[in-house]
Amino acid sequence: MSIFRSFFCALRGLVQVWREERNFKIHMFAALAVVVLMLILPLKAWEYIVLTLTIALVLILEIANTITERFVDMVKPRLHGYVGAIKDMMAGAVLIMSIAAAVVGVIIFFPHLAPFVIQY
Repeated sequence: MSIFRSFFCALRGLVQVWREERNFKIHMFAALAVVVLMLILPLKAWEYIVLTLTIALVLILEIANTITERFVDMVKPRLHGYVGAIKDMMAGAVLIMSIAAAVVGVIIFFPHLAPFVIQY
């Protein structure tokens, strides 16, 4: 398979997740808001790196959650009781990462935004 075909397949997968998964859209809009703040605020290089990696981890985990849900749905819940537990665990992993991402955002953005929020 050519490199261009590989990129096409990857982009097709991203478009499919975008079209079909509400939570992925929510994470993408949050990521866009963070990117806008990254472009506006005078951040240090390490802050850009941490925010970029955090965004990527949330989106990757959301895609992995979607893949897991679809895969275990093929197994059908009646075949094994673990199906529901697996889906709940993956959702829990996404929740943990999303909370961690919010904490990272607050830690990095608060010093830059506090003067606008806190009135002296």
